Amino acid sequence: MKGGNLSDLKIFLDKKVKQFNSVEFIKDDPVSIPHLFTQKQDIEIAGFFAATFAWGIRKTIINKCILLMNLMDNSPYDFCINHTDNDLKRLLQFSHRTFNDTDLLYFISFLQFHYSKNKSLESAFFNKEISRQSDKSFTVQNALNYFHHYFFSLEDVPQRTRKHVAAPEKNSSCKRLNMYLRWMVREDNCGVDFGIWKKIKSSQLICPVDVHVARVAKSLGLLHRKQTDWAAAIEITEQLKKFDPEDPVKYDFALFGLGVIGKQH
Repeated sequence: MKGGNLSDLKIFLDKKVKQFNSVEFIKDDPVSIPHLFTQKQDIEIAGFFAATFAWGIRKTIINKCILLMNLMDNSPYDFCINHTDNDLKRLLQFSHRTFNDTDLLYFISFLQFHYSKNKSLESAFFNKEISRQSDKSFTVQNALNYFHHYFFSLEDVPQRTRKHVAAPEKNSSCKRLNMYLRWMVREDNCGVDFGIWKKIKSSQLICPVDVHVARVAKSLGLLHRKQTDWAAAIEITEQLKKFDPEDPVKYDFALFGLGVIGKQH
């Protein structure tokens, strides 16, 4: 379907959201990894790794996530908090594409540091200044930039690890982090997203954008920017707010489904 008027496009996209935003979607998507757990912290950590690994073939992503969860005794929160040096040895040689054991060990070091002082990973996206901001002045852009600086604030950060956590100030579309925020923040009765974070509103989320989503968005007249960067993510989100200002990123299901699963008809 190409462009058309907004009302027709909304009808089309709403239909696709309904098609893909369902429990049947979970098993073949990286979101299935946090769905293995019930404890909030396990969901957060499993989701963070699943989102971080989410590029390439989805089946491979899921298999690598399952392997990592197994290496962490299928208790990621307990492992991150209470691991011994000996426990960490079993993680050596782990890799997924360009993410290797050096990166993994730093991620776990950060998670141990953060959870030793906080009950939820949600607070990693908020410093005191951001927390004091009103709803109107808060932006996910600020939150993601803060998270990037905070995540890499520990001593002896491996330089190679920095590429695995994006930031708007680096002009990245931040696809994986925006997807992670969608998982944690969005709340509906469809069973895919968790809705366990309450400081960020669904209306404030930014649409996860990669080359597949950008291609579909361009074909539907929702994106004109050539680069797949932060500005493109903002442009698509602003267009989607015309269809639902309170929950624009629900249309990620439609754009992703049309682009990756290939059900555009």
